[in-house]
Amino acid sequence: MQFHSSDPTALIEATFRHIERERMTGLPMLNPVLQVAAVGFKHQQTPHAEWMGVLLTPWSFGLLLLPASAEWPIVASHARAFREYPAGNFAFLGNHEDGLGDYLVCPLVHEMSQFVDQETAVLTARASLIALDLLPAQAEADPVAPASAGRRKFINIASRG
Repeated sequence: MQFHSSDPTALIEATFRHIERERMTGLPMLNPVLQVAAVGFKHQQTPHAEWMGVLLTPWSFGLLLLPASAEWPIVASHARAFREYPAGNFAFLGNHEDGLGDYLVCPLVHEMSQFVDQETAVLTARASLIALDLLPAQAEADPVAPASAGRRKFINIASRG
C-alpha cells in the first residue's frame, strides 16, 4: 500500500490536473473558472494516521483523506467508511488513483457552477475545514412546542377528528 509520510499537496494537485486533462476535458459539468487545488492538508492521528484536506476541482469539491502510514485500513473502491468529527459523522467513499494510491473522499458540494471564482471556492474549502471542528448548533427548546414529533402527529390527527 502507498502511504504518504510527508505533505501530499503537490502530488494530489498533479494527479487531479492529469485527470482533468486526460478524462474531463470538454465535459459540461466543469466550472471553467476553477482550477485544481488541494486546500489545507494536515496530518491527523484520529482515528488513523492520515492526511486530511479539501480537494477542489472544476468538477468536484470534497474532503479527501490519504494514508499517512501502512496501518491505514484500505477501503474498497466505492465502499463507504465513516469518520467522526465534532461537526458529525461523515461518509467517505473509497477510491484509488495510480500515482496517488488509495484515498477516501466525502463530497461536500455537488454543483460546482455555484462558485463564481477560484478565491471563493478556496475560501469555502478553508471554512469547511474549520466547520468540521465545530459542534453543531443546539436549538433552544421552545417551552410551548409539543414534546415530540409523535405528540405533534397525535395532536394533528386528533384536531381533524
